[in-house]
Amino acid sequence: MRIFSGIKPTGDSTLGNYSGGFRQYVATQELGDATFCIVDLHAITVPYDPADLHSRTLDLFSMLIATGLDPERTTVFAQSHVTAHAEASWLLSAVAGYGQLGRMTQFKEKGGEQEFVASALFNYPVLMAGDILLYQADIVPIGDDQRQHLELARDIAERFNSRFGEIFTVPNGFYPEVGARIMSLQDPAAKMGKTGSSEQGTVRMLDAPDAILKKFKTAVTDSGREVRKADDKPGISNLIDIMSVATGSTPAQIEAEYGDAGYGTFKVAVGEAVVALLEPIRERYVELRSDEGELLRLLALGADKARATSAPTLERMYETMGFVRARDDA
Repeated sequence: MRIFSGIKPTGDSTLGNYSGGFRQYVATQELGDATFCIVDLHAITVPYDPADLHSRTLDLFSMLIATGLDPERTTVFAQSHVTAHAEASWLLSAVAGYGQLGRMTQFKEKGGEQEFVASALFNYPVLMAGDILLYQADIVPIGDDQRQHLELARDIAERFNSRFGEIFTVPNGFYPEVGARIMSLQDPAAKMGKTGSSEQGTVRMLDAPDAILKKFKTAVTDSGREVRKADDKPGISNLIDIMSVATGSTPAQIEAEYGDAGYGTFKVAVGEAVVALLEPIRERYVELRSDEGELLRLLALGADKARATSAPTLERMYETMGFVRARDDA
């Protein structure tokens, strides 16, 4: 089985990123040939600071390892280090529909927030499709918010295969049963994202223990005091999902243990469980991030592996699309 997923080096990594991304990556690396990409080319679709991009790429790479990816056995690399991604994006744009791209929710949301909208923001779902398809991925571990983009990648793969021959594996999404979308602690209707959610509602991977506990103690809950998942209890349902992610217990087990404990007691317990989860990750991250030379060595190792894996697919794309290939007389 081939596994691929990517994550963008923007903003501070949050508990939401851990739930929908990092923990899935670690779990799926045990299932087969896994490739994980820091999609730095995606980070330039909106205004950005070059120095910030440089720093955050290394920050994110450190976090990927700190949360459990093994760069010696699993391919972990930066997208810009493998030129096949940009090439595949251009080739796939020939079978990507303008109307479908215009309907992408994230484009409409982000584009509406900006005075200047880069064409890269419109086109980047095609780049994402290339990221996935180059590695003939069978499954793509992603958060719930990326379903639309994966469906586009599937459509592009099927359209390319129909027009030029069976080149691509059509990938399936791999979503966590619990915690596919962690919500803000202050607004259970809004996703806990790197950007857009309040500071008090966002648990960052590098937050100090005291800060994490304070955020959970002030988390918004619902009327009543019974700890159970229900549509009319979005706040407490979110906390139950977080507890499940932090401890591995099922929501049913959590309800059985804390059902009558009251919201105050439960919020403290969730905060303590998250601290216990994140503290060793934070310590490992600090150790890794202090050795930039080793990070660059491991990134180069990952890029070499990614080039070797993606090159045959890219070459088949060029050949089936009718391009004349340069002859190697060396």
